[in-house]
Amino acid sequence: MLEKLSENILDKLSIDFLRNQVLKNAYGNSDTVIARLDPRLLILWYLFFGVVPWFLQDVRVLLGIFLFLLATASLARIAPLVLFLFGIGVFTQTGYLLLVSLLFGGNGETLIALLVMTLKVAAVSLASITVFSGLEPDRLANGLEWFGCPERLSFSISFAYRLLPALMEEFQNILLSYRLRGNPPAADTLKGKVRWLVYQVKIIMLAFYPLMLNMAKKSRTTVEALELRGYRYASQNGRVKRMRLASLRLGRADVLFLAVSVVWTTGAFLLPGLFA
Repeated sequence: MLEKLSENILDKLSIDFLRNQVLKNAYGNSDTVIARLDPRLLILWYLFFGVVPWFLQDVRVLLGIFLFLLATASLARIAPLVLFLFGIGVFTQTGYLLLVSLLFGGNGETLIALLVMTLKVAAVSLASITVFSGLEPDRLANGLEWFGCPERLSFSISFAYRLLPALMEEFQNILLSYRLRGNPPAADTLKGKVRWLVYQVKIIMLAFYPLMLNMAKKSRTTVEALELRGYRYASQNGRVKRMRLASLRLGRADVLFLAVSVVWTTGAFLLPGLFA
């Protein structure tokens, strides 16, 4: 039973699986409800739900906001790997403290305080995942530039997104080169599978430096190509900027999403006071 479970886990932890999950979350959600919204609205929406929960202390209000963000996250169709990492992150931040307090006789005040912190971390994390899984690089850069963000900064964010596929491909090539020259331990038994997993982690650590070096070379080549095509002039030309931002328009879906967000959030703030 344990050997079968370990085989399934190792199959899921392949580099191809991890690459597909990361790229799906960054580029594969363009047809979702969240992805069709105006990037300016999404940025403002994230600023609210990414900041306001930190200043709230009522468990009922935080729970209402968390349930709403859970619904929006389902609309964004987030990759399972990202959701798994989200759960692990929330648990390692505050969730385990809540569990420990339950097991070792924590009182009600301790539980409520830990629950408040857990809901804060979970709500802000869900808002971040929802927005950035539904924003393509160009749309995110255009939204930031519309708000007055420096063009070079917005382009850098978009450029980092676009380098993600090349980064994953280069990482896989380096790992394959290490495997061709290496001698991995046998994975016939459970102990051997653990040693094989440790060996893979060691290879990943060794691949970090050549990965950064190769990506630095590719980034420099890309920047030089952009300069040759007149990127610097285009970034400073007002007409080009107006053409680039002309596609930003608020539609019915944006108004509906904003209205639902306002109504739900207002209800989350008002309902606890009505039933106090």
